[in-house]
Amino acid sequence: MKFAELALFLEKLEKTPSRLSITEILSDLFKKSSSDEVNKTTYLVLGQLAPAYEGIVFNMADKMVIKAIAKSYGKENKDVVGLYKKLGDLGGVAEKLAYSVQRIADSQLTVSGVYDVLLEIANDSGEDSVERKVEKLAKLFSSLDSLSVRFVARIPLGKLRLGFSDKTVLDGISWMLKGDKSLKTKLEKAYQVLPDVGNLVKKVKMQGIEKATEGVKPIVGAPVLPMLAQRIKSPKEMIAKMGQVAVEPKFDGLRLQLHYSPTSLNPPVGRAGLRGTRVFTRNLSECSWMFPELAQIGDCVNGDEVILDCEAVGLDEETKQLANFQSTMTRRRKHEIGDTLKKVGITFFVFDILSLNGKNLMEETYLERRKVLERTLKEGKNFKIVKNELTLDPKKIDELYRKEFKAGYEGIIVKKANAPYVPGRTGWRWVKMKQGETEESKLADTIDAVVMGYNSGKGKRSGFGVGQFLVGVASGTKFVTTSKVGTGLTDEQFKQLNQKLKNLRTKEQPKEYEAHKNYTPDYWVEPSLVVEIAADEITKSPTHTAGLALRFPRLINFRDDKTPNEATTLKELRELFEMQRTS
Repeated sequence: MKFAELALFLEKLEKTPSRLSITEILSDLFKKSSSDEVNKTTYLVLGQLAPAYEGIVFNMADKMVIKAIAKSYGKENKDVVGLYKKLGDLGGVAEKLAYSVQRIADSQLTVSGVYDVLLEIANDSGEDSVERKVEKLAKLFSSLDSLSVRFVARIPLGKLRLGFSDKTVLDGISWMLKGDKSLKTKLEKAYQVLPDVGNLVKKVKMQGIEKATEGVKPIVGAPVLPMLAQRIKSPKEMIAKMGQVAVEPKFDGLRLQLHYSPTSLNPPVGRAGLRGTRVFTRNLSECSWMFPELAQIGDCVNGDEVILDCEAVGLDEETKQLANFQSTMTRRRKHEIGDTLKKVGITFFVFDILSLNGKNLMEETYLERRKVLERTLKEGKNFKIVKNELTLDPKKIDELYRKEFKAGYEGIIVKKANAPYVPGRTGWRWVKMKQGETEESKLADTIDAVVMGYNSGKGKRSGFGVGQFLVGVASGTKFVTTSKVGTGLTDEQFKQLNQKLKNLRTKEQPKEYEAHKNYTPDYWVEPSLVVEIAADEITKSPTHTAGLALRFPRLINFRDDKTPNEATTLKELRELFEMQRTS
């Protein structure tokens, strides 16, 4: 397929607010794409070059794309900047300039051709790579028609702005085959084990739905979507729904999936890391560079290759006490790892095993997986197996909850003893009990919300660039508002928030957002940043589009380890509302 034809599909997707219509457009696109090219087409419509866990990034800021546009169309940088200020979109700038110089309308470049050039740009590194990237991108612009340029200019910046994710692509695959979403469950099950929609749609086109989705098992080096906990406030209800359970302490750490294979795993191309080990956060980001301690994992594993689920928790080297989430997350500062190691060590508390020596353990029960885990992992300085206790007694659950909370943990995780490992938050297999932030709090848990926009602030906060920010929760493919937040932040966090949000600003309200006019912020931002919010309670709201509002909301953490797809859902918010009413 010529890229110019793909650009027409991209234009339709950009103009379409309806998820069903987007699904039908994707279905048509997949039908017209050849089997050997459909994976690349899929990545490009998502504005990427590979699944998220591959970590392929362009490392191109606005300034570099501006230089490429100016170079391609014979303009000065300042001219491009001036037009950018008017349009607010470098894709629109590139399209306008391409059209003004009557760039060829019949580009012969194929989807694969454009993809390959973009991949080459992303993988270029080292001395003078900035200049080479700009040169290659400018040359690519010169080979494309004006509409194609609009979308290609946005991809290196992560701003394709089409308003859908992998889940909608799964709908599109089902629609391609059946004309409805009846195959989505089967596709989702395969995707949860190997979250690569490009690979999945290619396999479906080449092999058919049954062969593409049956027998998918974990692969060392590719993360499985994590299993998540539901909420039940009553231990009695837990036992009624789950039967025999295992109770584990809940850590305030960073959820990680450890992949170990000394013979097959190398660090990601062009990036730091450890040979033999890959580490993924719950949003599928590879982060082995954060944990030099993993160099010792081979001494603790009985096996040739293994996939472990764990919580990385910081240990304050002075007090020898477990550190909080924010202290653990200081590991994300790449240039300060040496200093951070001296202040905050890491212990990996392992609680599950998904695969051993190529054998899929996800279908085994919790109790069977636990036996394998205890045979496989030898505890050491940095590796511990999470303690657990089996029970059928609601009183025992309550007793353990109080004991663990008193010991400094967040609460407990209660796990169904005979349940398999099922990615996502479905069924009553895992549930959590957490303490509210204050004595007055009626809310049983914190909320993971998406920042939708912000106001500049007045007085002292005007110097920070942020006064209040608007947050929402997920409702299907949309995000609905539930609160404005302006408390719980230190001066440093206000400044940090401004840095995070200014690169996400957009002139238009993203089409995924549903917001009442009363809550129109000074700046809308693309759905990207997830924050953990505590509140005293949830109340009904006639104006917030969630229909519910948070009373006295306050920021607890920036959740850089989560994506908007992992935000609290409206269904979960309603469940929390009902739980507080019955407490």
